[in-house]
Amino acid sequence: MTASSVLPGPASHAAALELRRPHRLLVTGAAGGIGRACALRLAAAGAKVRAVDRDAAGLEALAEQATGLSGTVEPHVLDLTDLDAAEHAAAGTDVLVNNAGIQLVRPIEEFPPEAFHTVLTVMLEAPFRLIRGALPHMYGQGWGRIVNVSSVHGLRASAYKAAYVAAKHGLEGLSKTAALEGAPHGVTSNCVNPAYVRTPLVERQIADQAKAHGIPEERVVSEVLLQDSALKRLIEPEEVAEAVAYLCGPHASFVTGTSLVLDGGWTAH
Repeated sequence: MTASSVLPGPASHAAALELRRPHRLLVTGAAGGIGRACALRLAAAGAKVRAVDRDAAGLEALAEQATGLSGTVEPHVLDLTDLDAAEHAAAGTDVLVNNAGIQLVRPIEEFPPEAFHTVLTVMLEAPFRLIRGALPHMYGQGWGRIVNVSSVHGLRASAYKAAYVAAKHGLEGLSKTAALEGAPHGVTSNCVNPAYVRTPLVERQIADQAKAHGIPEERVVSEVLLQDSALKRLIEPEEVAEAVAYLCGPHASFVTGTSLVLDGGWTAH
């Protein structure tokens, strides 16, 4: 059996996901990086994707990129620190992909408390409110999928990332709780845990990482980002999107309350 007979290419995305009807999806942080890749992957499978982000221009570019796919992408500008609006936006959602994230690299004693609060609001409290808003519809129809884009930092800690690590660890617990509560209603909840992904979020932290570790910026990728990874490369957003799509599809109906790790061997240590 050849690799091409197992792994779907772009033209067969819809068949691979096997969406039997145009599911309504909501993807946060959809204007770039992992969120953009997820929105395009799921729209290619025929889904109606509500793409949520505070970056209006990025959402418009995403919608243009999605032209011609079998599904649709609807831009929805939203700042997730508006928790009431976030919960309202999730109403009527069949599949929820909590992806939005922010990052700040500082030692704990220098970490601004207001930044810590904002990170946890966007990356933990907002997912809780989005799940809360989505569950009544999912429970009512007896089916739903929650996919939380966590991180290897939901399973392991790194220095200088107190807020991010705390938020991702919290997201892991929230996801498991949603899995236990959702199981009797046909709703699954899982995390996807990539290592460092080739996204603007990672690129923007290189200078801070260099300062925190006391090394030149050109050494950050090899000596910090990839230090614990057996595979010495960044993972691509499209690879994460494939994992998300798998958890949304029919072959993952018995997968819930777990973490799908894409860490290049990091947690094998």
